[in-house]
Amino acid sequence: MSTLDLFGNHSQKKKPLSPASLKAAPLPERMRPEQLSEVVGQRHLLAEGKVLSSAIANDQLSSIIFWGPPGCGKTTLAHVIAHQTKAHFEKISAVLSGVADLRKIVEQAKKRLARHQQKTLLFIDEIHRFNKAQQDALLPHVEAGTITLIGATTENPSFSVINALLSRASVFTFNPLTEVEIEGLLKRAIKDEKKGVGHASLTFTPDALKMIASHVQGDARRALDLLEASTNYAHQNKIDTLTTDIVKTTLSSKMLLYDKDGEGHYNIISAFIKSMRGSDPDAAIYYMMRMLEGGEDPLFILRRMIIFASEDIGNADTHALPIAVAADTAFQRVGMPEGIYPLAHCCLYLATAPKSNACYKAFTQAQEDIKKHGTLEVPLKLRNAVTSHMKAWGYGEKYRYPHNEEGYAKGETYLPEQLVGKKYYHPTEAGHEGIIKKYLEKITKK
Repeated sequence: MSTLDLFGNHSQKKKPLSPASLKAAPLPERMRPEQLSEVVGQRHLLAEGKVLSSAIANDQLSSIIFWGPPGCGKTTLAHVIAHQTKAHFEKISAVLSGVADLRKIVEQAKKRLARHQQKTLLFIDEIHRFNKAQQDALLPHVEAGTITLIGATTENPSFSVINALLSRASVFTFNPLTEVEIEGLLKRAIKDEKKGVGHASLTFTPDALKMIASHVQGDARRALDLLEASTNYAHQNKIDTLTTDIVKTTLSSKMLLYDKDGEGHYNIISAFIKSMRGSDPDAAIYYMMRMLEGGEDPLFILRRMIIFASEDIGNADTHALPIAVAADTAFQRVGMPEGIYPLAHCCLYLATAPKSNACYKAFTQAQEDIKKHGTLEVPLKLRNAVTSHMKAWGYGEKYRYPHNEEGYAKGETYLPEQLVGKKYYHPTEAGHEGIIKKYLEKITKK
């Protein structure tokens, strides 16, 4: 099996699912339309005579970017294009693919164009997950017309797609589906005995469908998942009518992996940080993978680990911050999927490193004194006498040069007069900070 097969790429025409595969596939996959007329929603793009619908109908697509929230039909429309185009169609996920996969697709596209004058459409799902280097690798082949790009993203392409690539593609904005559109989709699935849930012989109350539609916030995939879960629950419990109570029961028992735009986002990142702070590498790597599998931006996770390295480790392990920064640099160099290696490396290192928040306490306490006392005068002995007048005024007078006194001036003070004796940094015994603590005790001992 080739690398491309492993990543779930599809050739020119997507074959219908076999009866066995159809039965095993989730309801959202089974219900994917094959014709433009079957697509629910996005009438501002797909109504007859619109630019996008005309380009699809006439098989004259140029490079395009689909931007919109999850479950609004971006991938579904790509599947429709795969069925209707005469061009060769390839699909990859930016989460799982890298530059090597792009190179193989481009080489095949060049041969296809030279031998058969057949174009290649490349659909990249979650294109915002490609880093700059990966997008740069794609650019010349889009410019040359070797491939026609169809990118799908939930992130604003102005921020997540490089300008050079964005300038060569038309951006089409998808809207969340309305509750009426979601209800229509649910009714279609209920009536369909082959691909939908019509075989279940259930009665569905209108209120139950309305509850599903109102809960999913315009996400067709979540709506169909919830319909299927509710139907299965009713069937398993020998219930003939699917009501709002069944939907509520299903909602309460169905755990969403990760909701990057809702409360789940804050819960999982909180659990991730607290697991690293608690020195539990198993929990830390688990929550990190929960976020990645749920679609979180790896750069967000890396930013949090860079902050953690200073906030929760600091001088207890002076390698922590360089490793976190190196992981961020490495990820931006290699992208996904190989970028998981530096992410995991950094996560496990930080989780098992000695912990100290002494750096955090030091700067917050210094901030408090600055707010309380304002801009206190710098002692004259610490000022530079850059003119003869300054020297006459006592600038730099009585300054003790530490290198003339074995590296430190014992008993010397450096804070403004009003704060002399104040301690902000209290190093712990953890890791390297224990060495710092002993050194400070040595040079400050009276």
